[in-house]
Amino acid sequence: MSIPFLIALSLIILVFLLARPRRKSPAGRKLRRPPGPPGLPFFGNLLQYNPSNLHLRLAKLSDKYGPLMSMTLIGKPVIVISSARVAKEALKHNDLAFSSRPSFICTRKLSYNNRDIVNSPYTEYWREMRKMVVLRLFTPKQVNSFRPALEEEMARMVKEISGRAKAQQPININETTLSLSSSMICGFALGKRYDEEGGSEKKRFDRLLLQLQELALQIFIGDYFPWMGWIDKLCGRVSRLEKGFKDLDSFYEELIAEHVSPNRPESMNGDILDLLIQLREDRSSSVQIDWDHIKAVLMVCVIVPSHIIYRRSI
Repeated sequence: MSIPFLIALSLIILVFLLARPRRKSPAGRKLRRPPGPPGLPFFGNLLQYNPSNLHLRLAKLSDKYGPLMSMTLIGKPVIVISSARVAKEALKHNDLAFSSRPSFICTRKLSYNNRDIVNSPYTEYWREMRKMVVLRLFTPKQVNSFRPALEEEMARMVKEISGRAKAQQPININETTLSLSSSMICGFALGKRYDEEGGSEKKRFDRLLLQLQELALQIFIGDYFPWMGWIDKLCGRVSRLEKGFKDLDSFYEELIAEHVSPNRPESMNGDILDLLIQLREDRSSSVQIDWDHIKAVLMVCVIVPSHIIYRRSI
């Protein structure tokens, strides 16, 4: 795009923002917010947001505007609490008002319309899913059943370190421990490993994690201004999200097919995906589990933790 076109587009957006009426409450009254620093049109207080020393900037602003402060980041209101007393009031005495989560385009798509636990809003569905996870998936007995696999992975790591030490070869402890965490997650959840050097499955798994990282770093204009969602389509963000979703969905489908196969390896017996399939067949819960629920929980239990480990390793 040329610079004159971008300038013209920015001016059009600015005119729309200034012309839009201020948001009001259902009773017709203007919403009252806590005091806070003034911001710019469209950007709000984004220019005051510096991740490197964010805590110092917020502490300085709270000294001026108080322990309960309001800011705006690209059209989204943000409340900043910098007092233990106010935090207790918000998170303990009014916890239900602050228990839900915002819904974003990317996470909503990848979680099959918020069917997981992390991204689901605080509703009866979330409470039932949480109860199911706590009472059926991560019981003390189930967690203890992972102990042999944990000991096997630990022994494998110690053997690798010992072998490199005997050969007088350098070893990156950070990469080794991160690989251990990723292997344990995949082993507990999927009953398989992806750490074979040069293996095609490992390359595909790493490619999916890289694709997820790229999607997570994308900023969708529609999250902040729904009426401007067409910009995301114009810039190709929506098509990239759809492609990433299809790739992940195909990956989940293959994992499910392996687990329902009568010829599956014994390592898949009792893993998280196997337990989820049993819950789907059980039908005793008030939440009727379908394949989309299982895929959404897999994203939380496998893809997201592995994605975090992958980001720390690069």
